[in-house]
Amino acid sequence: MPQVELIMPKMGESIMEATILAWVKQVGDEIKEDETILEIATDKVDSEIPSPVSGKLVKILYNVDDVVEIGKTIALIETDQAQESTTFQSKTDHEEHASQAPPSIPEAIQAPPPPIPQPKPQAQSAQIKPSATPLTTKESGRFYSPLVRNIASQNGLSLSQLDNLTGSGANGRVTKQDILHYLNHSGTANGLTISPNQTSPVQPISRNQINKTQTSQTLTPMSGEDEIIVMDRMRRLIADHMVMSKQTSPHVTSFIEVDVTNIVTWRNSVKDSFEQKHGQKITYTPIFIQAVVKAIHDFPMVNVSVDGDKIIKKNRINIGLATAMNSGNLIVPVIKQADQHSLLGLTQQVNDLAFRARNNKLKADEVQDGTFTVTNVGTFGNVMGTPIINQPQVAILAVGAIRKKPAVIETDKGDFIGIRQMMFLSLSYDHRVVDGLMGGSFLRRVADYLEAFDVSQNI
Repeated sequence: MPQVELIMPKMGESIMEATILAWVKQVGDEIKEDETILEIATDKVDSEIPSPVSGKLVKILYNVDDVVEIGKTIALIETDQAQESTTFQSKTDHEEHASQAPPSIPEAIQAPPPPIPQPKPQAQSAQIKPSATPLTTKESGRFYSPLVRNIASQNGLSLSQLDNLTGSGANGRVTKQDILHYLNHSGTANGLTISPNQTSPVQPISRNQINKTQTSQTLTPMSGEDEIIVMDRMRRLIADHMVMSKQTSPHVTSFIEVDVTNIVTWRNSVKDSFEQKHGQKITYTPIFIQAVVKAIHDFPMVNVSVDGDKIIKKNRINIGLATAMNSGNLIVPVIKQADQHSLLGLTQQVNDLAFRARNNKLKADEVQDGTFTVTNVGTFGNVMGTPIINQPQVAILAVGAIRKKPAVIETDKGDFIGIRQMMFLSLSYDHRVVDGLMGGSFLRRVADYLEAFDVSQNI
């Protein structure tokens, strides 16, 4: 039967490699077209890789935790399809969006070269090497995957401690499960015991190299009531990004209260008919984004980034939408050229990106190239927040909860007190390039657009 090659797909313009997180299917398993075969991770997103064909998985060329270059063959699938139909090409981004196909379709899956003798499974497996250069230590000559090294570095484990761990992986390699087991058992794993007050030389392990500089660290004893929770990969990325942002930009936050009564009234009047007509719900978020886009046109210097002593003014307005995932982590999908979308178009984009973000279906390109970010802290019932800038951007807007409040209403016949739908907006901005005048004026302009919302429009 013909075989097709499963290729490590291209996940984005700047993504050159990916780490294999898990094989959902194993050798010998029957696979249906579009069924998930494995899970991979890049520095941007975690993704599921579906099968382009139906057949049987006959060979896996890389192990869990291996770092694989884009375009490398990672598995072979035996299929009943005719030989001439075993060459595949992934859809373009435009076609994928149009058909709503799964986001992680391999870039190229093609038939292998002319038939070659099939070696025994064990012998062939031993000859397979990951495309990324294995990093070993001169002290032990032992290979540690980037994932294992990152976990060790985050938890202050020394190189000697890693070398003493008994790995359960191929050729005795230390796997993610091995190191998590060690950490979760307060210093005891695979026969290695560390006393509570033991002091050992610690050698930091970076992503690109193993630092030979030795420091000392005391392992803190944990009581029976404490629990060690190792950050997952995405949480570590978020943590590093947040710390980097605070170290990079002097943050200033301005606040303003906005009367959104007209918006609330309008949405309540159209939400049922909108859902019947378009098959999805309309939320406040697209309205907020539309106001932000209009304000950016008025204050384009908020839509910039900083490179040393240079200010890079962005020609496109790409709005990031901070979204909470089902895992509890945060991701920021991006609406590209948001100013080119109508309110209906923004609604469709927001709903689609938010849904796929919560279900880990985003592509790497969909979380890149943002120029301004909006985060809705009101979703959690918070009235305001001081968000951290999403580097390399220079501003981020937080939208608070909408609440009924007594407010002064000005009329030609005098002022009076009424019940209005009020909310707070807060803008954090980089004071290196956005001063108080610009930041405050931009925030006021967003509020003006919201308060002047056209309640007569139909979508």
